[in-house]
Amino acid sequence: MTSDEQQPGTGPEDADDIVEHVVEDVRDEIRHGQVTDDVSLVLDERLHEVGVDLRPERVDDLAEDIENDVSL
Repeated sequence: MTSDEQQPGTGPEDADDIVEHVVEDVRDEIRHGQVTDDVSLVLDERLHEVGVDLRPERVDDLAEDIENDVSL
C-alpha cells in the first residue's frame, strides 16, 4: 500500500485493518440484502467515509472479491 492509500496518521497495518473491516461490513450488508447498488461505488464511498483512499483499480478488485465471495 502506498502512502496515498493510507488514512492520515495510521501505519500500513492500521490502514489494512480498516480496509478489511469496511470490506467485511459491505460483504455482510450484501448477504443481508441491504446493498443493491454497484459494489465498487458502495465500497469506495464507505472507504472515503473512514478516510481511506484507494486507487480505483484496487477498489474494483476488492469489490470483485466481495461479489465472488457472496455469490458462493
